[in-house]
Amino acid sequence: MLGATFLHLAAPDFTLRWTHSVERTDWVERWTVADDRLRLRDAAVRGSGAGMEPGADAVLRDGWWVSPGGLEVPALHLAASGETGGGWTLCADGTCREIGAAAGAPLRLAPCANGTAD
Repeated sequence: MLGATFLHLAAPDFTLRWTHSVERTDWVERWTVADDRLRLRDAAVRGSGAGMEPGADAVLRDGWWVSPGGLEVPALHLAASGETGGGWTLCADGTCREIGAAAGAPLRLAPCANGTAD
């Protein structure tokens, strides 16, 4: 795939952190790879506002609205406009990396089929 970058994670769990582009509020999601899908374990947002209202099942813990997961998707697509003041922080395997901070094509996070990149 031309221009593609692949990141292989040793462990199935990863965390995405970012700041909401309008409300300037922190958001955290914990994901796990489950076979050929990504499963949201839980999500937390520090506050509420435009497009980020906590779900009905969210509980307030130490200033964060925490919602249980359950959502399963084949892939995550993260837009990278370069206009939001930052990208996402992807943490896995004890290391954190910033992704999608500069304008570019959307980023796709997905499990690899049979250990190979798709």
